[in-house]
Amino acid sequence: MMLSQRLASAPRAAASTRGRRALAVRASADDKFAAYKPTVAAFFPGQGAQSVGMAKDLVAEVPAAKALFDKASAILGYDLLQVCVEGPKAKLDTTAVSQPAIYVSSLAAVEKLRATEGQAAIDAIDVTCGLSLGEYTALAFAGAMSFEDGLRLVKLRGESMQAAADAVQSGMVSVVGLDKEKVAELCKAATAEVGEDKAVKIANYLCPGNYAVSGSKEGCDAVEKLGKSFKARMTVRLAVAGAFHTEYMQPAVAKLQAALDKTPIHTPRIPVISNVDAAPHSDPAVIKAILAKQVTSPVLWENTLQTLFEKGLTRSYEIGPGKVVAGIAKRINKEHNIVNIIA
Repeated sequence: MMLSQRLASAPRAAASTRGRRALAVRASADDKFAAYKPTVAAFFPGQGAQSVGMAKDLVAEVPAAKALFDKASAILGYDLLQVCVEGPKAKLDTTAVSQPAIYVSSLAAVEKLRATEGQAAIDAIDVTCGLSLGEYTALAFAGAMSFEDGLRLVKLRGESMQAAADAVQSGMVSVVGLDKEKVAELCKAATAEVGEDKAVKIANYLCPGNYAVSGSKEGCDAVEKLGKSFKARMTVRLAVAGAFHTEYMQPAVAKLQAALDKTPIHTPRIPVISNVDAAPHSDPAVIKAILAKQVTSPVLWENTLQTLFEKGLTRSYEIGPGKVVAGIAKRINKEHNIVNIIA
């Protein structure tokens, strides 16, 4: 090689080396929890866990829980506790309201756990995760973001997902009694009936025999129509605004990504298992990217719980409104010791 060629190629080689080093640094920054060994978990619920009356007893019994609702109302610009306690149900069930309501109620329930079992119970928790929206709650619990910043993100997430849902008719259907391979076949058959532009796909991998599919209204109709022929025990249209965890939520991504870019996020103090890949992440930049991706990606909850059990998880808390997560956990591992700390 001529000297001029060697000189010309040197900057490219140096840049390539720097790029490889940067990737190696990024990978090492995200592997802090690669060998985690869980013993006690905190699980946080997602949208759908809300009900009128939630948090009423909680705030009466635990002053720190009431303080969180007061902070939240100042940030949101309306009395969140009043909506949780009194409704109306139609308002609480909207995506824009239910997501902040569940986030705040769940972290308020953490204060109940602290008050009843002591700080030692909080300190014993060495892994956490949340179902969809609950991933933000888990990150706040793990110290990756402040309560206030998490609430602002959840508020924007709920509003953006509501707007995306309002833009086109779409929905979700729970399919009960089939394995995931058969549900995938059902989605393929439904999509064939309505066309690829109105496709449906699995959005929530919850537990064996319970999967939620998401897509166009016509696609959801087809899933319900074809369910019996695929020997599903039942199909249930979910009371949600739209096709969550699919490309139908793409309009929500840009605003959420912009807000995430401006939000301080830190390495969590304990592993937080992502819905997107069922793995923990320690690099704040990776966490931000995954949260933006989460609204259009399937929730790998079944994979998450199976991995935790395989790694030796012995007991857990479901912290927040409802008992959905406990029910799912018992479907995967009947012997698992899970305690509900209800908001």
